[in-house]
Amino acid sequence: MTTTNSTHFVLSANINGERLEFLADERDSLLEALRERAGIRGPKEGCNNGNCGACSVLIEGVLVNSCLVMAAECQDANITTVEGLASPEGLSPLQQCFLEEAALQCGICTPGFLVASTALLEENPHPTEEEARFWLAGNLCRCTGYDKIIRAVLKAADQKDA
Repeated sequence: MTTTNSTHFVLSANINGERLEFLADERDSLLEALRERAGIRGPKEGCNNGNCGACSVLIEGVLVNSCLVMAAECQDANITTVEGLASPEGLSPLQQCFLEEAALQCGICTPGFLVASTALLEENPHPTEEEARFWLAGNLCRCTGYDKIIRAVLKAADQKDA
């Protein structure tokens, strides 16, 4: 029987605007650390190889697949998951548009699409349909909700001027 010696460390990071410290394994991906160590369940494990986008988070405002980032790389980082998009007052305008446009079905991809769409609208507040589709191409929806997702993103962009 082979045994492995794993080393744990205290990960300190600002997650969704709150300073958190928790014990993580040096082999944990950020996705594993968030879900299994910190109890943050929004990012989903879809493929665990960076192809589906279900685990999308923002690190220092940059969109990343959390399954591809080692937790140890995130010491003192500012991390935003889908849970950090809403405010105490309610859903973000983008989240509200996802609801209004029925841009969710089974829900596995929804957190990743919301985080990726947030990053898109930060980068390009008024994307065209083609730009939105291109930006979100790294997020997969197995329930084929793409048209509704794109409509929700474009609606949220239109509301920025209202």
